Amino acid sequence: MGRKVWVPTPSGPLAPYAAGFAVWLRSRSYSPSAAASRLSQLEQLSRWLERRGLGAGELTGERAAEFASSRLEAGLVSWTSPKSAELPLMYLREIGVVASPAALVADGPLEELLADYRRYLFVERRLVEHTVDWCYVPTARLFLSRGQGPLDPRALERLSAADVSRFLAVECAKRSVSGARDLASALRSFLRFLHVTGLIELPLVWAVPPVANRRDCSLPRGLEPAAVKKLLASCDRRRTVGRRDYAILLLLSRLGLRRGEVAAICLEDIDWRAGELVIHGKGSRHDVLPLPVDVGQAVVSYLRRRPRCETRALFVRITAPPQELSPHAIGSIVREACTRSGLPRVGAHRLRHTAASEMLRRGGSLSEIAQVLRHSELKTTTQYAKVDRTRLRALARPWPSRAGAA
Repeated sequence: MGRKVWVPTPSGPLAPYAAGFAVWLRSRSYSPSAAASRLSQLEQLSRWLERRGLGAGELTGERAAEFASSRLEAGLVSWTSPKSAELPLMYLREIGVVASPAALVADGPLEELLADYRRYLFVERRLVEHTVDWCYVPTARLFLSRGQGPLDPRALERLSAADVSRFLAVECAKRSVSGARDLASALRSFLRFLHVTGLIELPLVWAVPPVANRRDCSLPRGLEPAAVKKLLASCDRRRTVGRRDYAILLLLSRLGLRRGEVAAICLEDIDWRAGELVIHGKGSRHDVLPLPVDVGQAVVSYLRRRPRCETRALFVRITAPPQELSPHAIGSIVREACTRSGLPRVGAHRLRHTAASEMLRRGGSLSEIAQVLRHSELKTTTQYAKVDRTRLRALARPWPSRAGAA
């Protein structure tokens, strides 16, 4: 039995919901002290509504943000962020006391066109939500606005290659090489959609030039084995968060998973009897990889202390409420491990390079590495041939001596 949560007796319109809020917090794995703090917030919010003569049903997201702003103006330091009031608001919406915000409806020709494009990306191109909402649709919105007013559908008929070139000249100058490459790729997709749906007559995809790709001009930058050992040793496995981070770092460095693939692993993706792991990769691919013994042991050690929650995601937040980790959170775990280890901060993808380089050092072939990394084309894997100096040395021609040159 856990410790009993202290429930204050608030006054005001939210008083009848305090006891239910306490049970709701406990079901979401809040500690007794954290639950008491949130109940205190509910009490203060209730009194704030009472002073303004407002009922519980009149609480909105805007009024919750106003409550937080009023505390900041009063010189208080707790519950002063607009986001801090989202938790009680979420509970009140869940039980039907507060109305949920109306779903955004496509309003105007611009939003209708973007909504159609979004459906096309999901249905026809089978892209994942994160890619659609964080790259493709924002690029289309940026291209269609271009400092103009509301979209006139007839303006698309007048779209020319010169318009595409002007847009790229302005926007690519603001981005890195990789950012410009992503912008060009997303713009090609949108122009292809406009042509396929008959909104433009000419296929303007050809008007988007390729962005110089200098990836093959340098060596893949993996970490040395000693650096990987430091990263793993920095995880305090006496704590749940340390066990979780240790398992994540092992998956990244041993199997070469992408950060999004680690975040997407669910409990049912692990076949313990067969020793296999299902990976949800790019392009809605599902691949099965063998689960190394040390990685499986690390995952089991974490699962024994994993917070109880409804989500089926393998890796979740340790602090309440326990929710699945995002790809960005996986990258943050790698960077924080670098800081603890005294190493330069690197991204999660560097551990993917590390796994490939290590497999090559141990005698793995490029085709075997391609299978583990799940590359769709073998030429993507050939970049790792450049780090195999032992095999490359046999191909190097001897440098001519001075006598031979004479």
